[in-house]
Amino acid sequence: MSSLIRRIAHLDMDAFYASVELLRYPQLKGLPVVIGGGRRNEDDLLARLNQERPERLWTMADLGRIPIDFFPRLADYTGRGVITTATYPARQFGVGSAMGLMKAARLCPQAILLPVDFAEYRKYSRAFKAIVTEIAPVMEDRGVDEVYIDFTHVPGGQREGGRVLARLIQKSIFDQTGLTCSVGVAPNKLLAKMASEFNKPKGISIVHEADLADMIWPLACRKINGIGPKADEKLKGLGIETIGQLAQKDMGWLSSHFGPRTSAWLHDAAHGRDERPVVTESEPVSMSRETTFERDLHAVHDRAELGAIFTRLCAQVADDLQRKGYVGRTIGIKLRFADFKSLTRDLTIATPTADAQAIRRAAGQCLKRAPLTRRFRLLGVRVGALQRLGHAANLEPNQPLSPVNTGVFATNSEANDVWTGQLF
Repeated sequence: MSSLIRRIAHLDMDAFYASVELLRYPQLKGLPVVIGGGRRNEDDLLARLNQERPERLWTMADLGRIPIDFFPRLADYTGRGVITTATYPARQFGVGSAMGLMKAARLCPQAILLPVDFAEYRKYSRAFKAIVTEIAPVMEDRGVDEVYIDFTHVPGGQREGGRVLARLIQKSIFDQTGLTCSVGVAPNKLLAKMASEFNKPKGISIVHEADLADMIWPLACRKINGIGPKADEKLKGLGIETIGQLAQKDMGWLSSHFGPRTSAWLHDAAHGRDERPVVTESEPVSMSRETTFERDLHAVHDRAELGAIFTRLCAQVADDLQRKGYVGRTIGIKLRFADFKSLTRDLTIATPTADAQAIRRAAGQCLKRAPLTRRFRLLGVRVGALQRLGHAANLEPNQPLSPVNTGVFATNSEANDVWTGQLF
């Protein structure tokens, strides 16, 4: 067994949310479809259909027969929503995740717009992961639509570099769910993540150590998972566009520009080195909820509306914590203003909690430390420093508050006053 070559796979579901929606609405296959703009109420579409086309009674069994011309189009959308995902025909028009729906409407006005249905996506997420672990039990959950899998000791995991096992997993997922995925297999997680993007959708890509120069080095540095926009911009400013160019730089040069720790990681990544194991169990770092408003809101003028949203977000985070068996000590808020600049404030409480009222009180203290004279477009609530419920003791709803993220912020405006006491 010691002679086995390490083979790690990254499996990424193809346009996952959109693909789940196409199972519900197969008549939309091959069309540009965008998911986003609000949460789905399953009865809304049928209710409107029965009202506008009463010649027959439309039921849940008829979802696959709803006429295509009845679905809402992106051209008719007005609001502040963003795209969660889009089908590949929509992406050909430049439409993509996190893009504003109004901008997307200018690029692809004919696209069909569907609201999100997270409950359905979670159901299919659990389903495909169960299929994976039946075949290859060493799996690391990386979110709703992607996983890492250790192929090394699994039958078929070495054959053709892992292609045989990848093909089996792909087929099993499709046969049991109707969904497709792309798989990259490589010596480690870093390279496998890159490889899974090579042949989307429905692709399988195999990378060996000997393929580094031909398959990895020509890629842009941004393809390395962990190099974000700022680091990429700095690298480009230093004349480094590709991973190969980064690999040519020695540690001394890298350290002079990025410091010892980051330079060591960049050097390893450029040379395809990554010893991280596939972790089958991991604890979440934090849980959060946020929402983007249909219009920019103001702390004073929209006090009632913001109060309801704020309370709901705190309750949702508390419900997430309680349902998953966690409590947390670090409470934070996130604001995104009309100019798209974001701000966060955090504090720690003496005893970890999963209580909605305690979270709201602590988040309110964070809001008192934020400048609220400007209108903002997004509000979020976060609970971090999580512990398993069984490992935390002496939980009380009323805890003293201790700020951990102090700094310069406005405190003398009417807007800030409305966050005290009965917030909003």
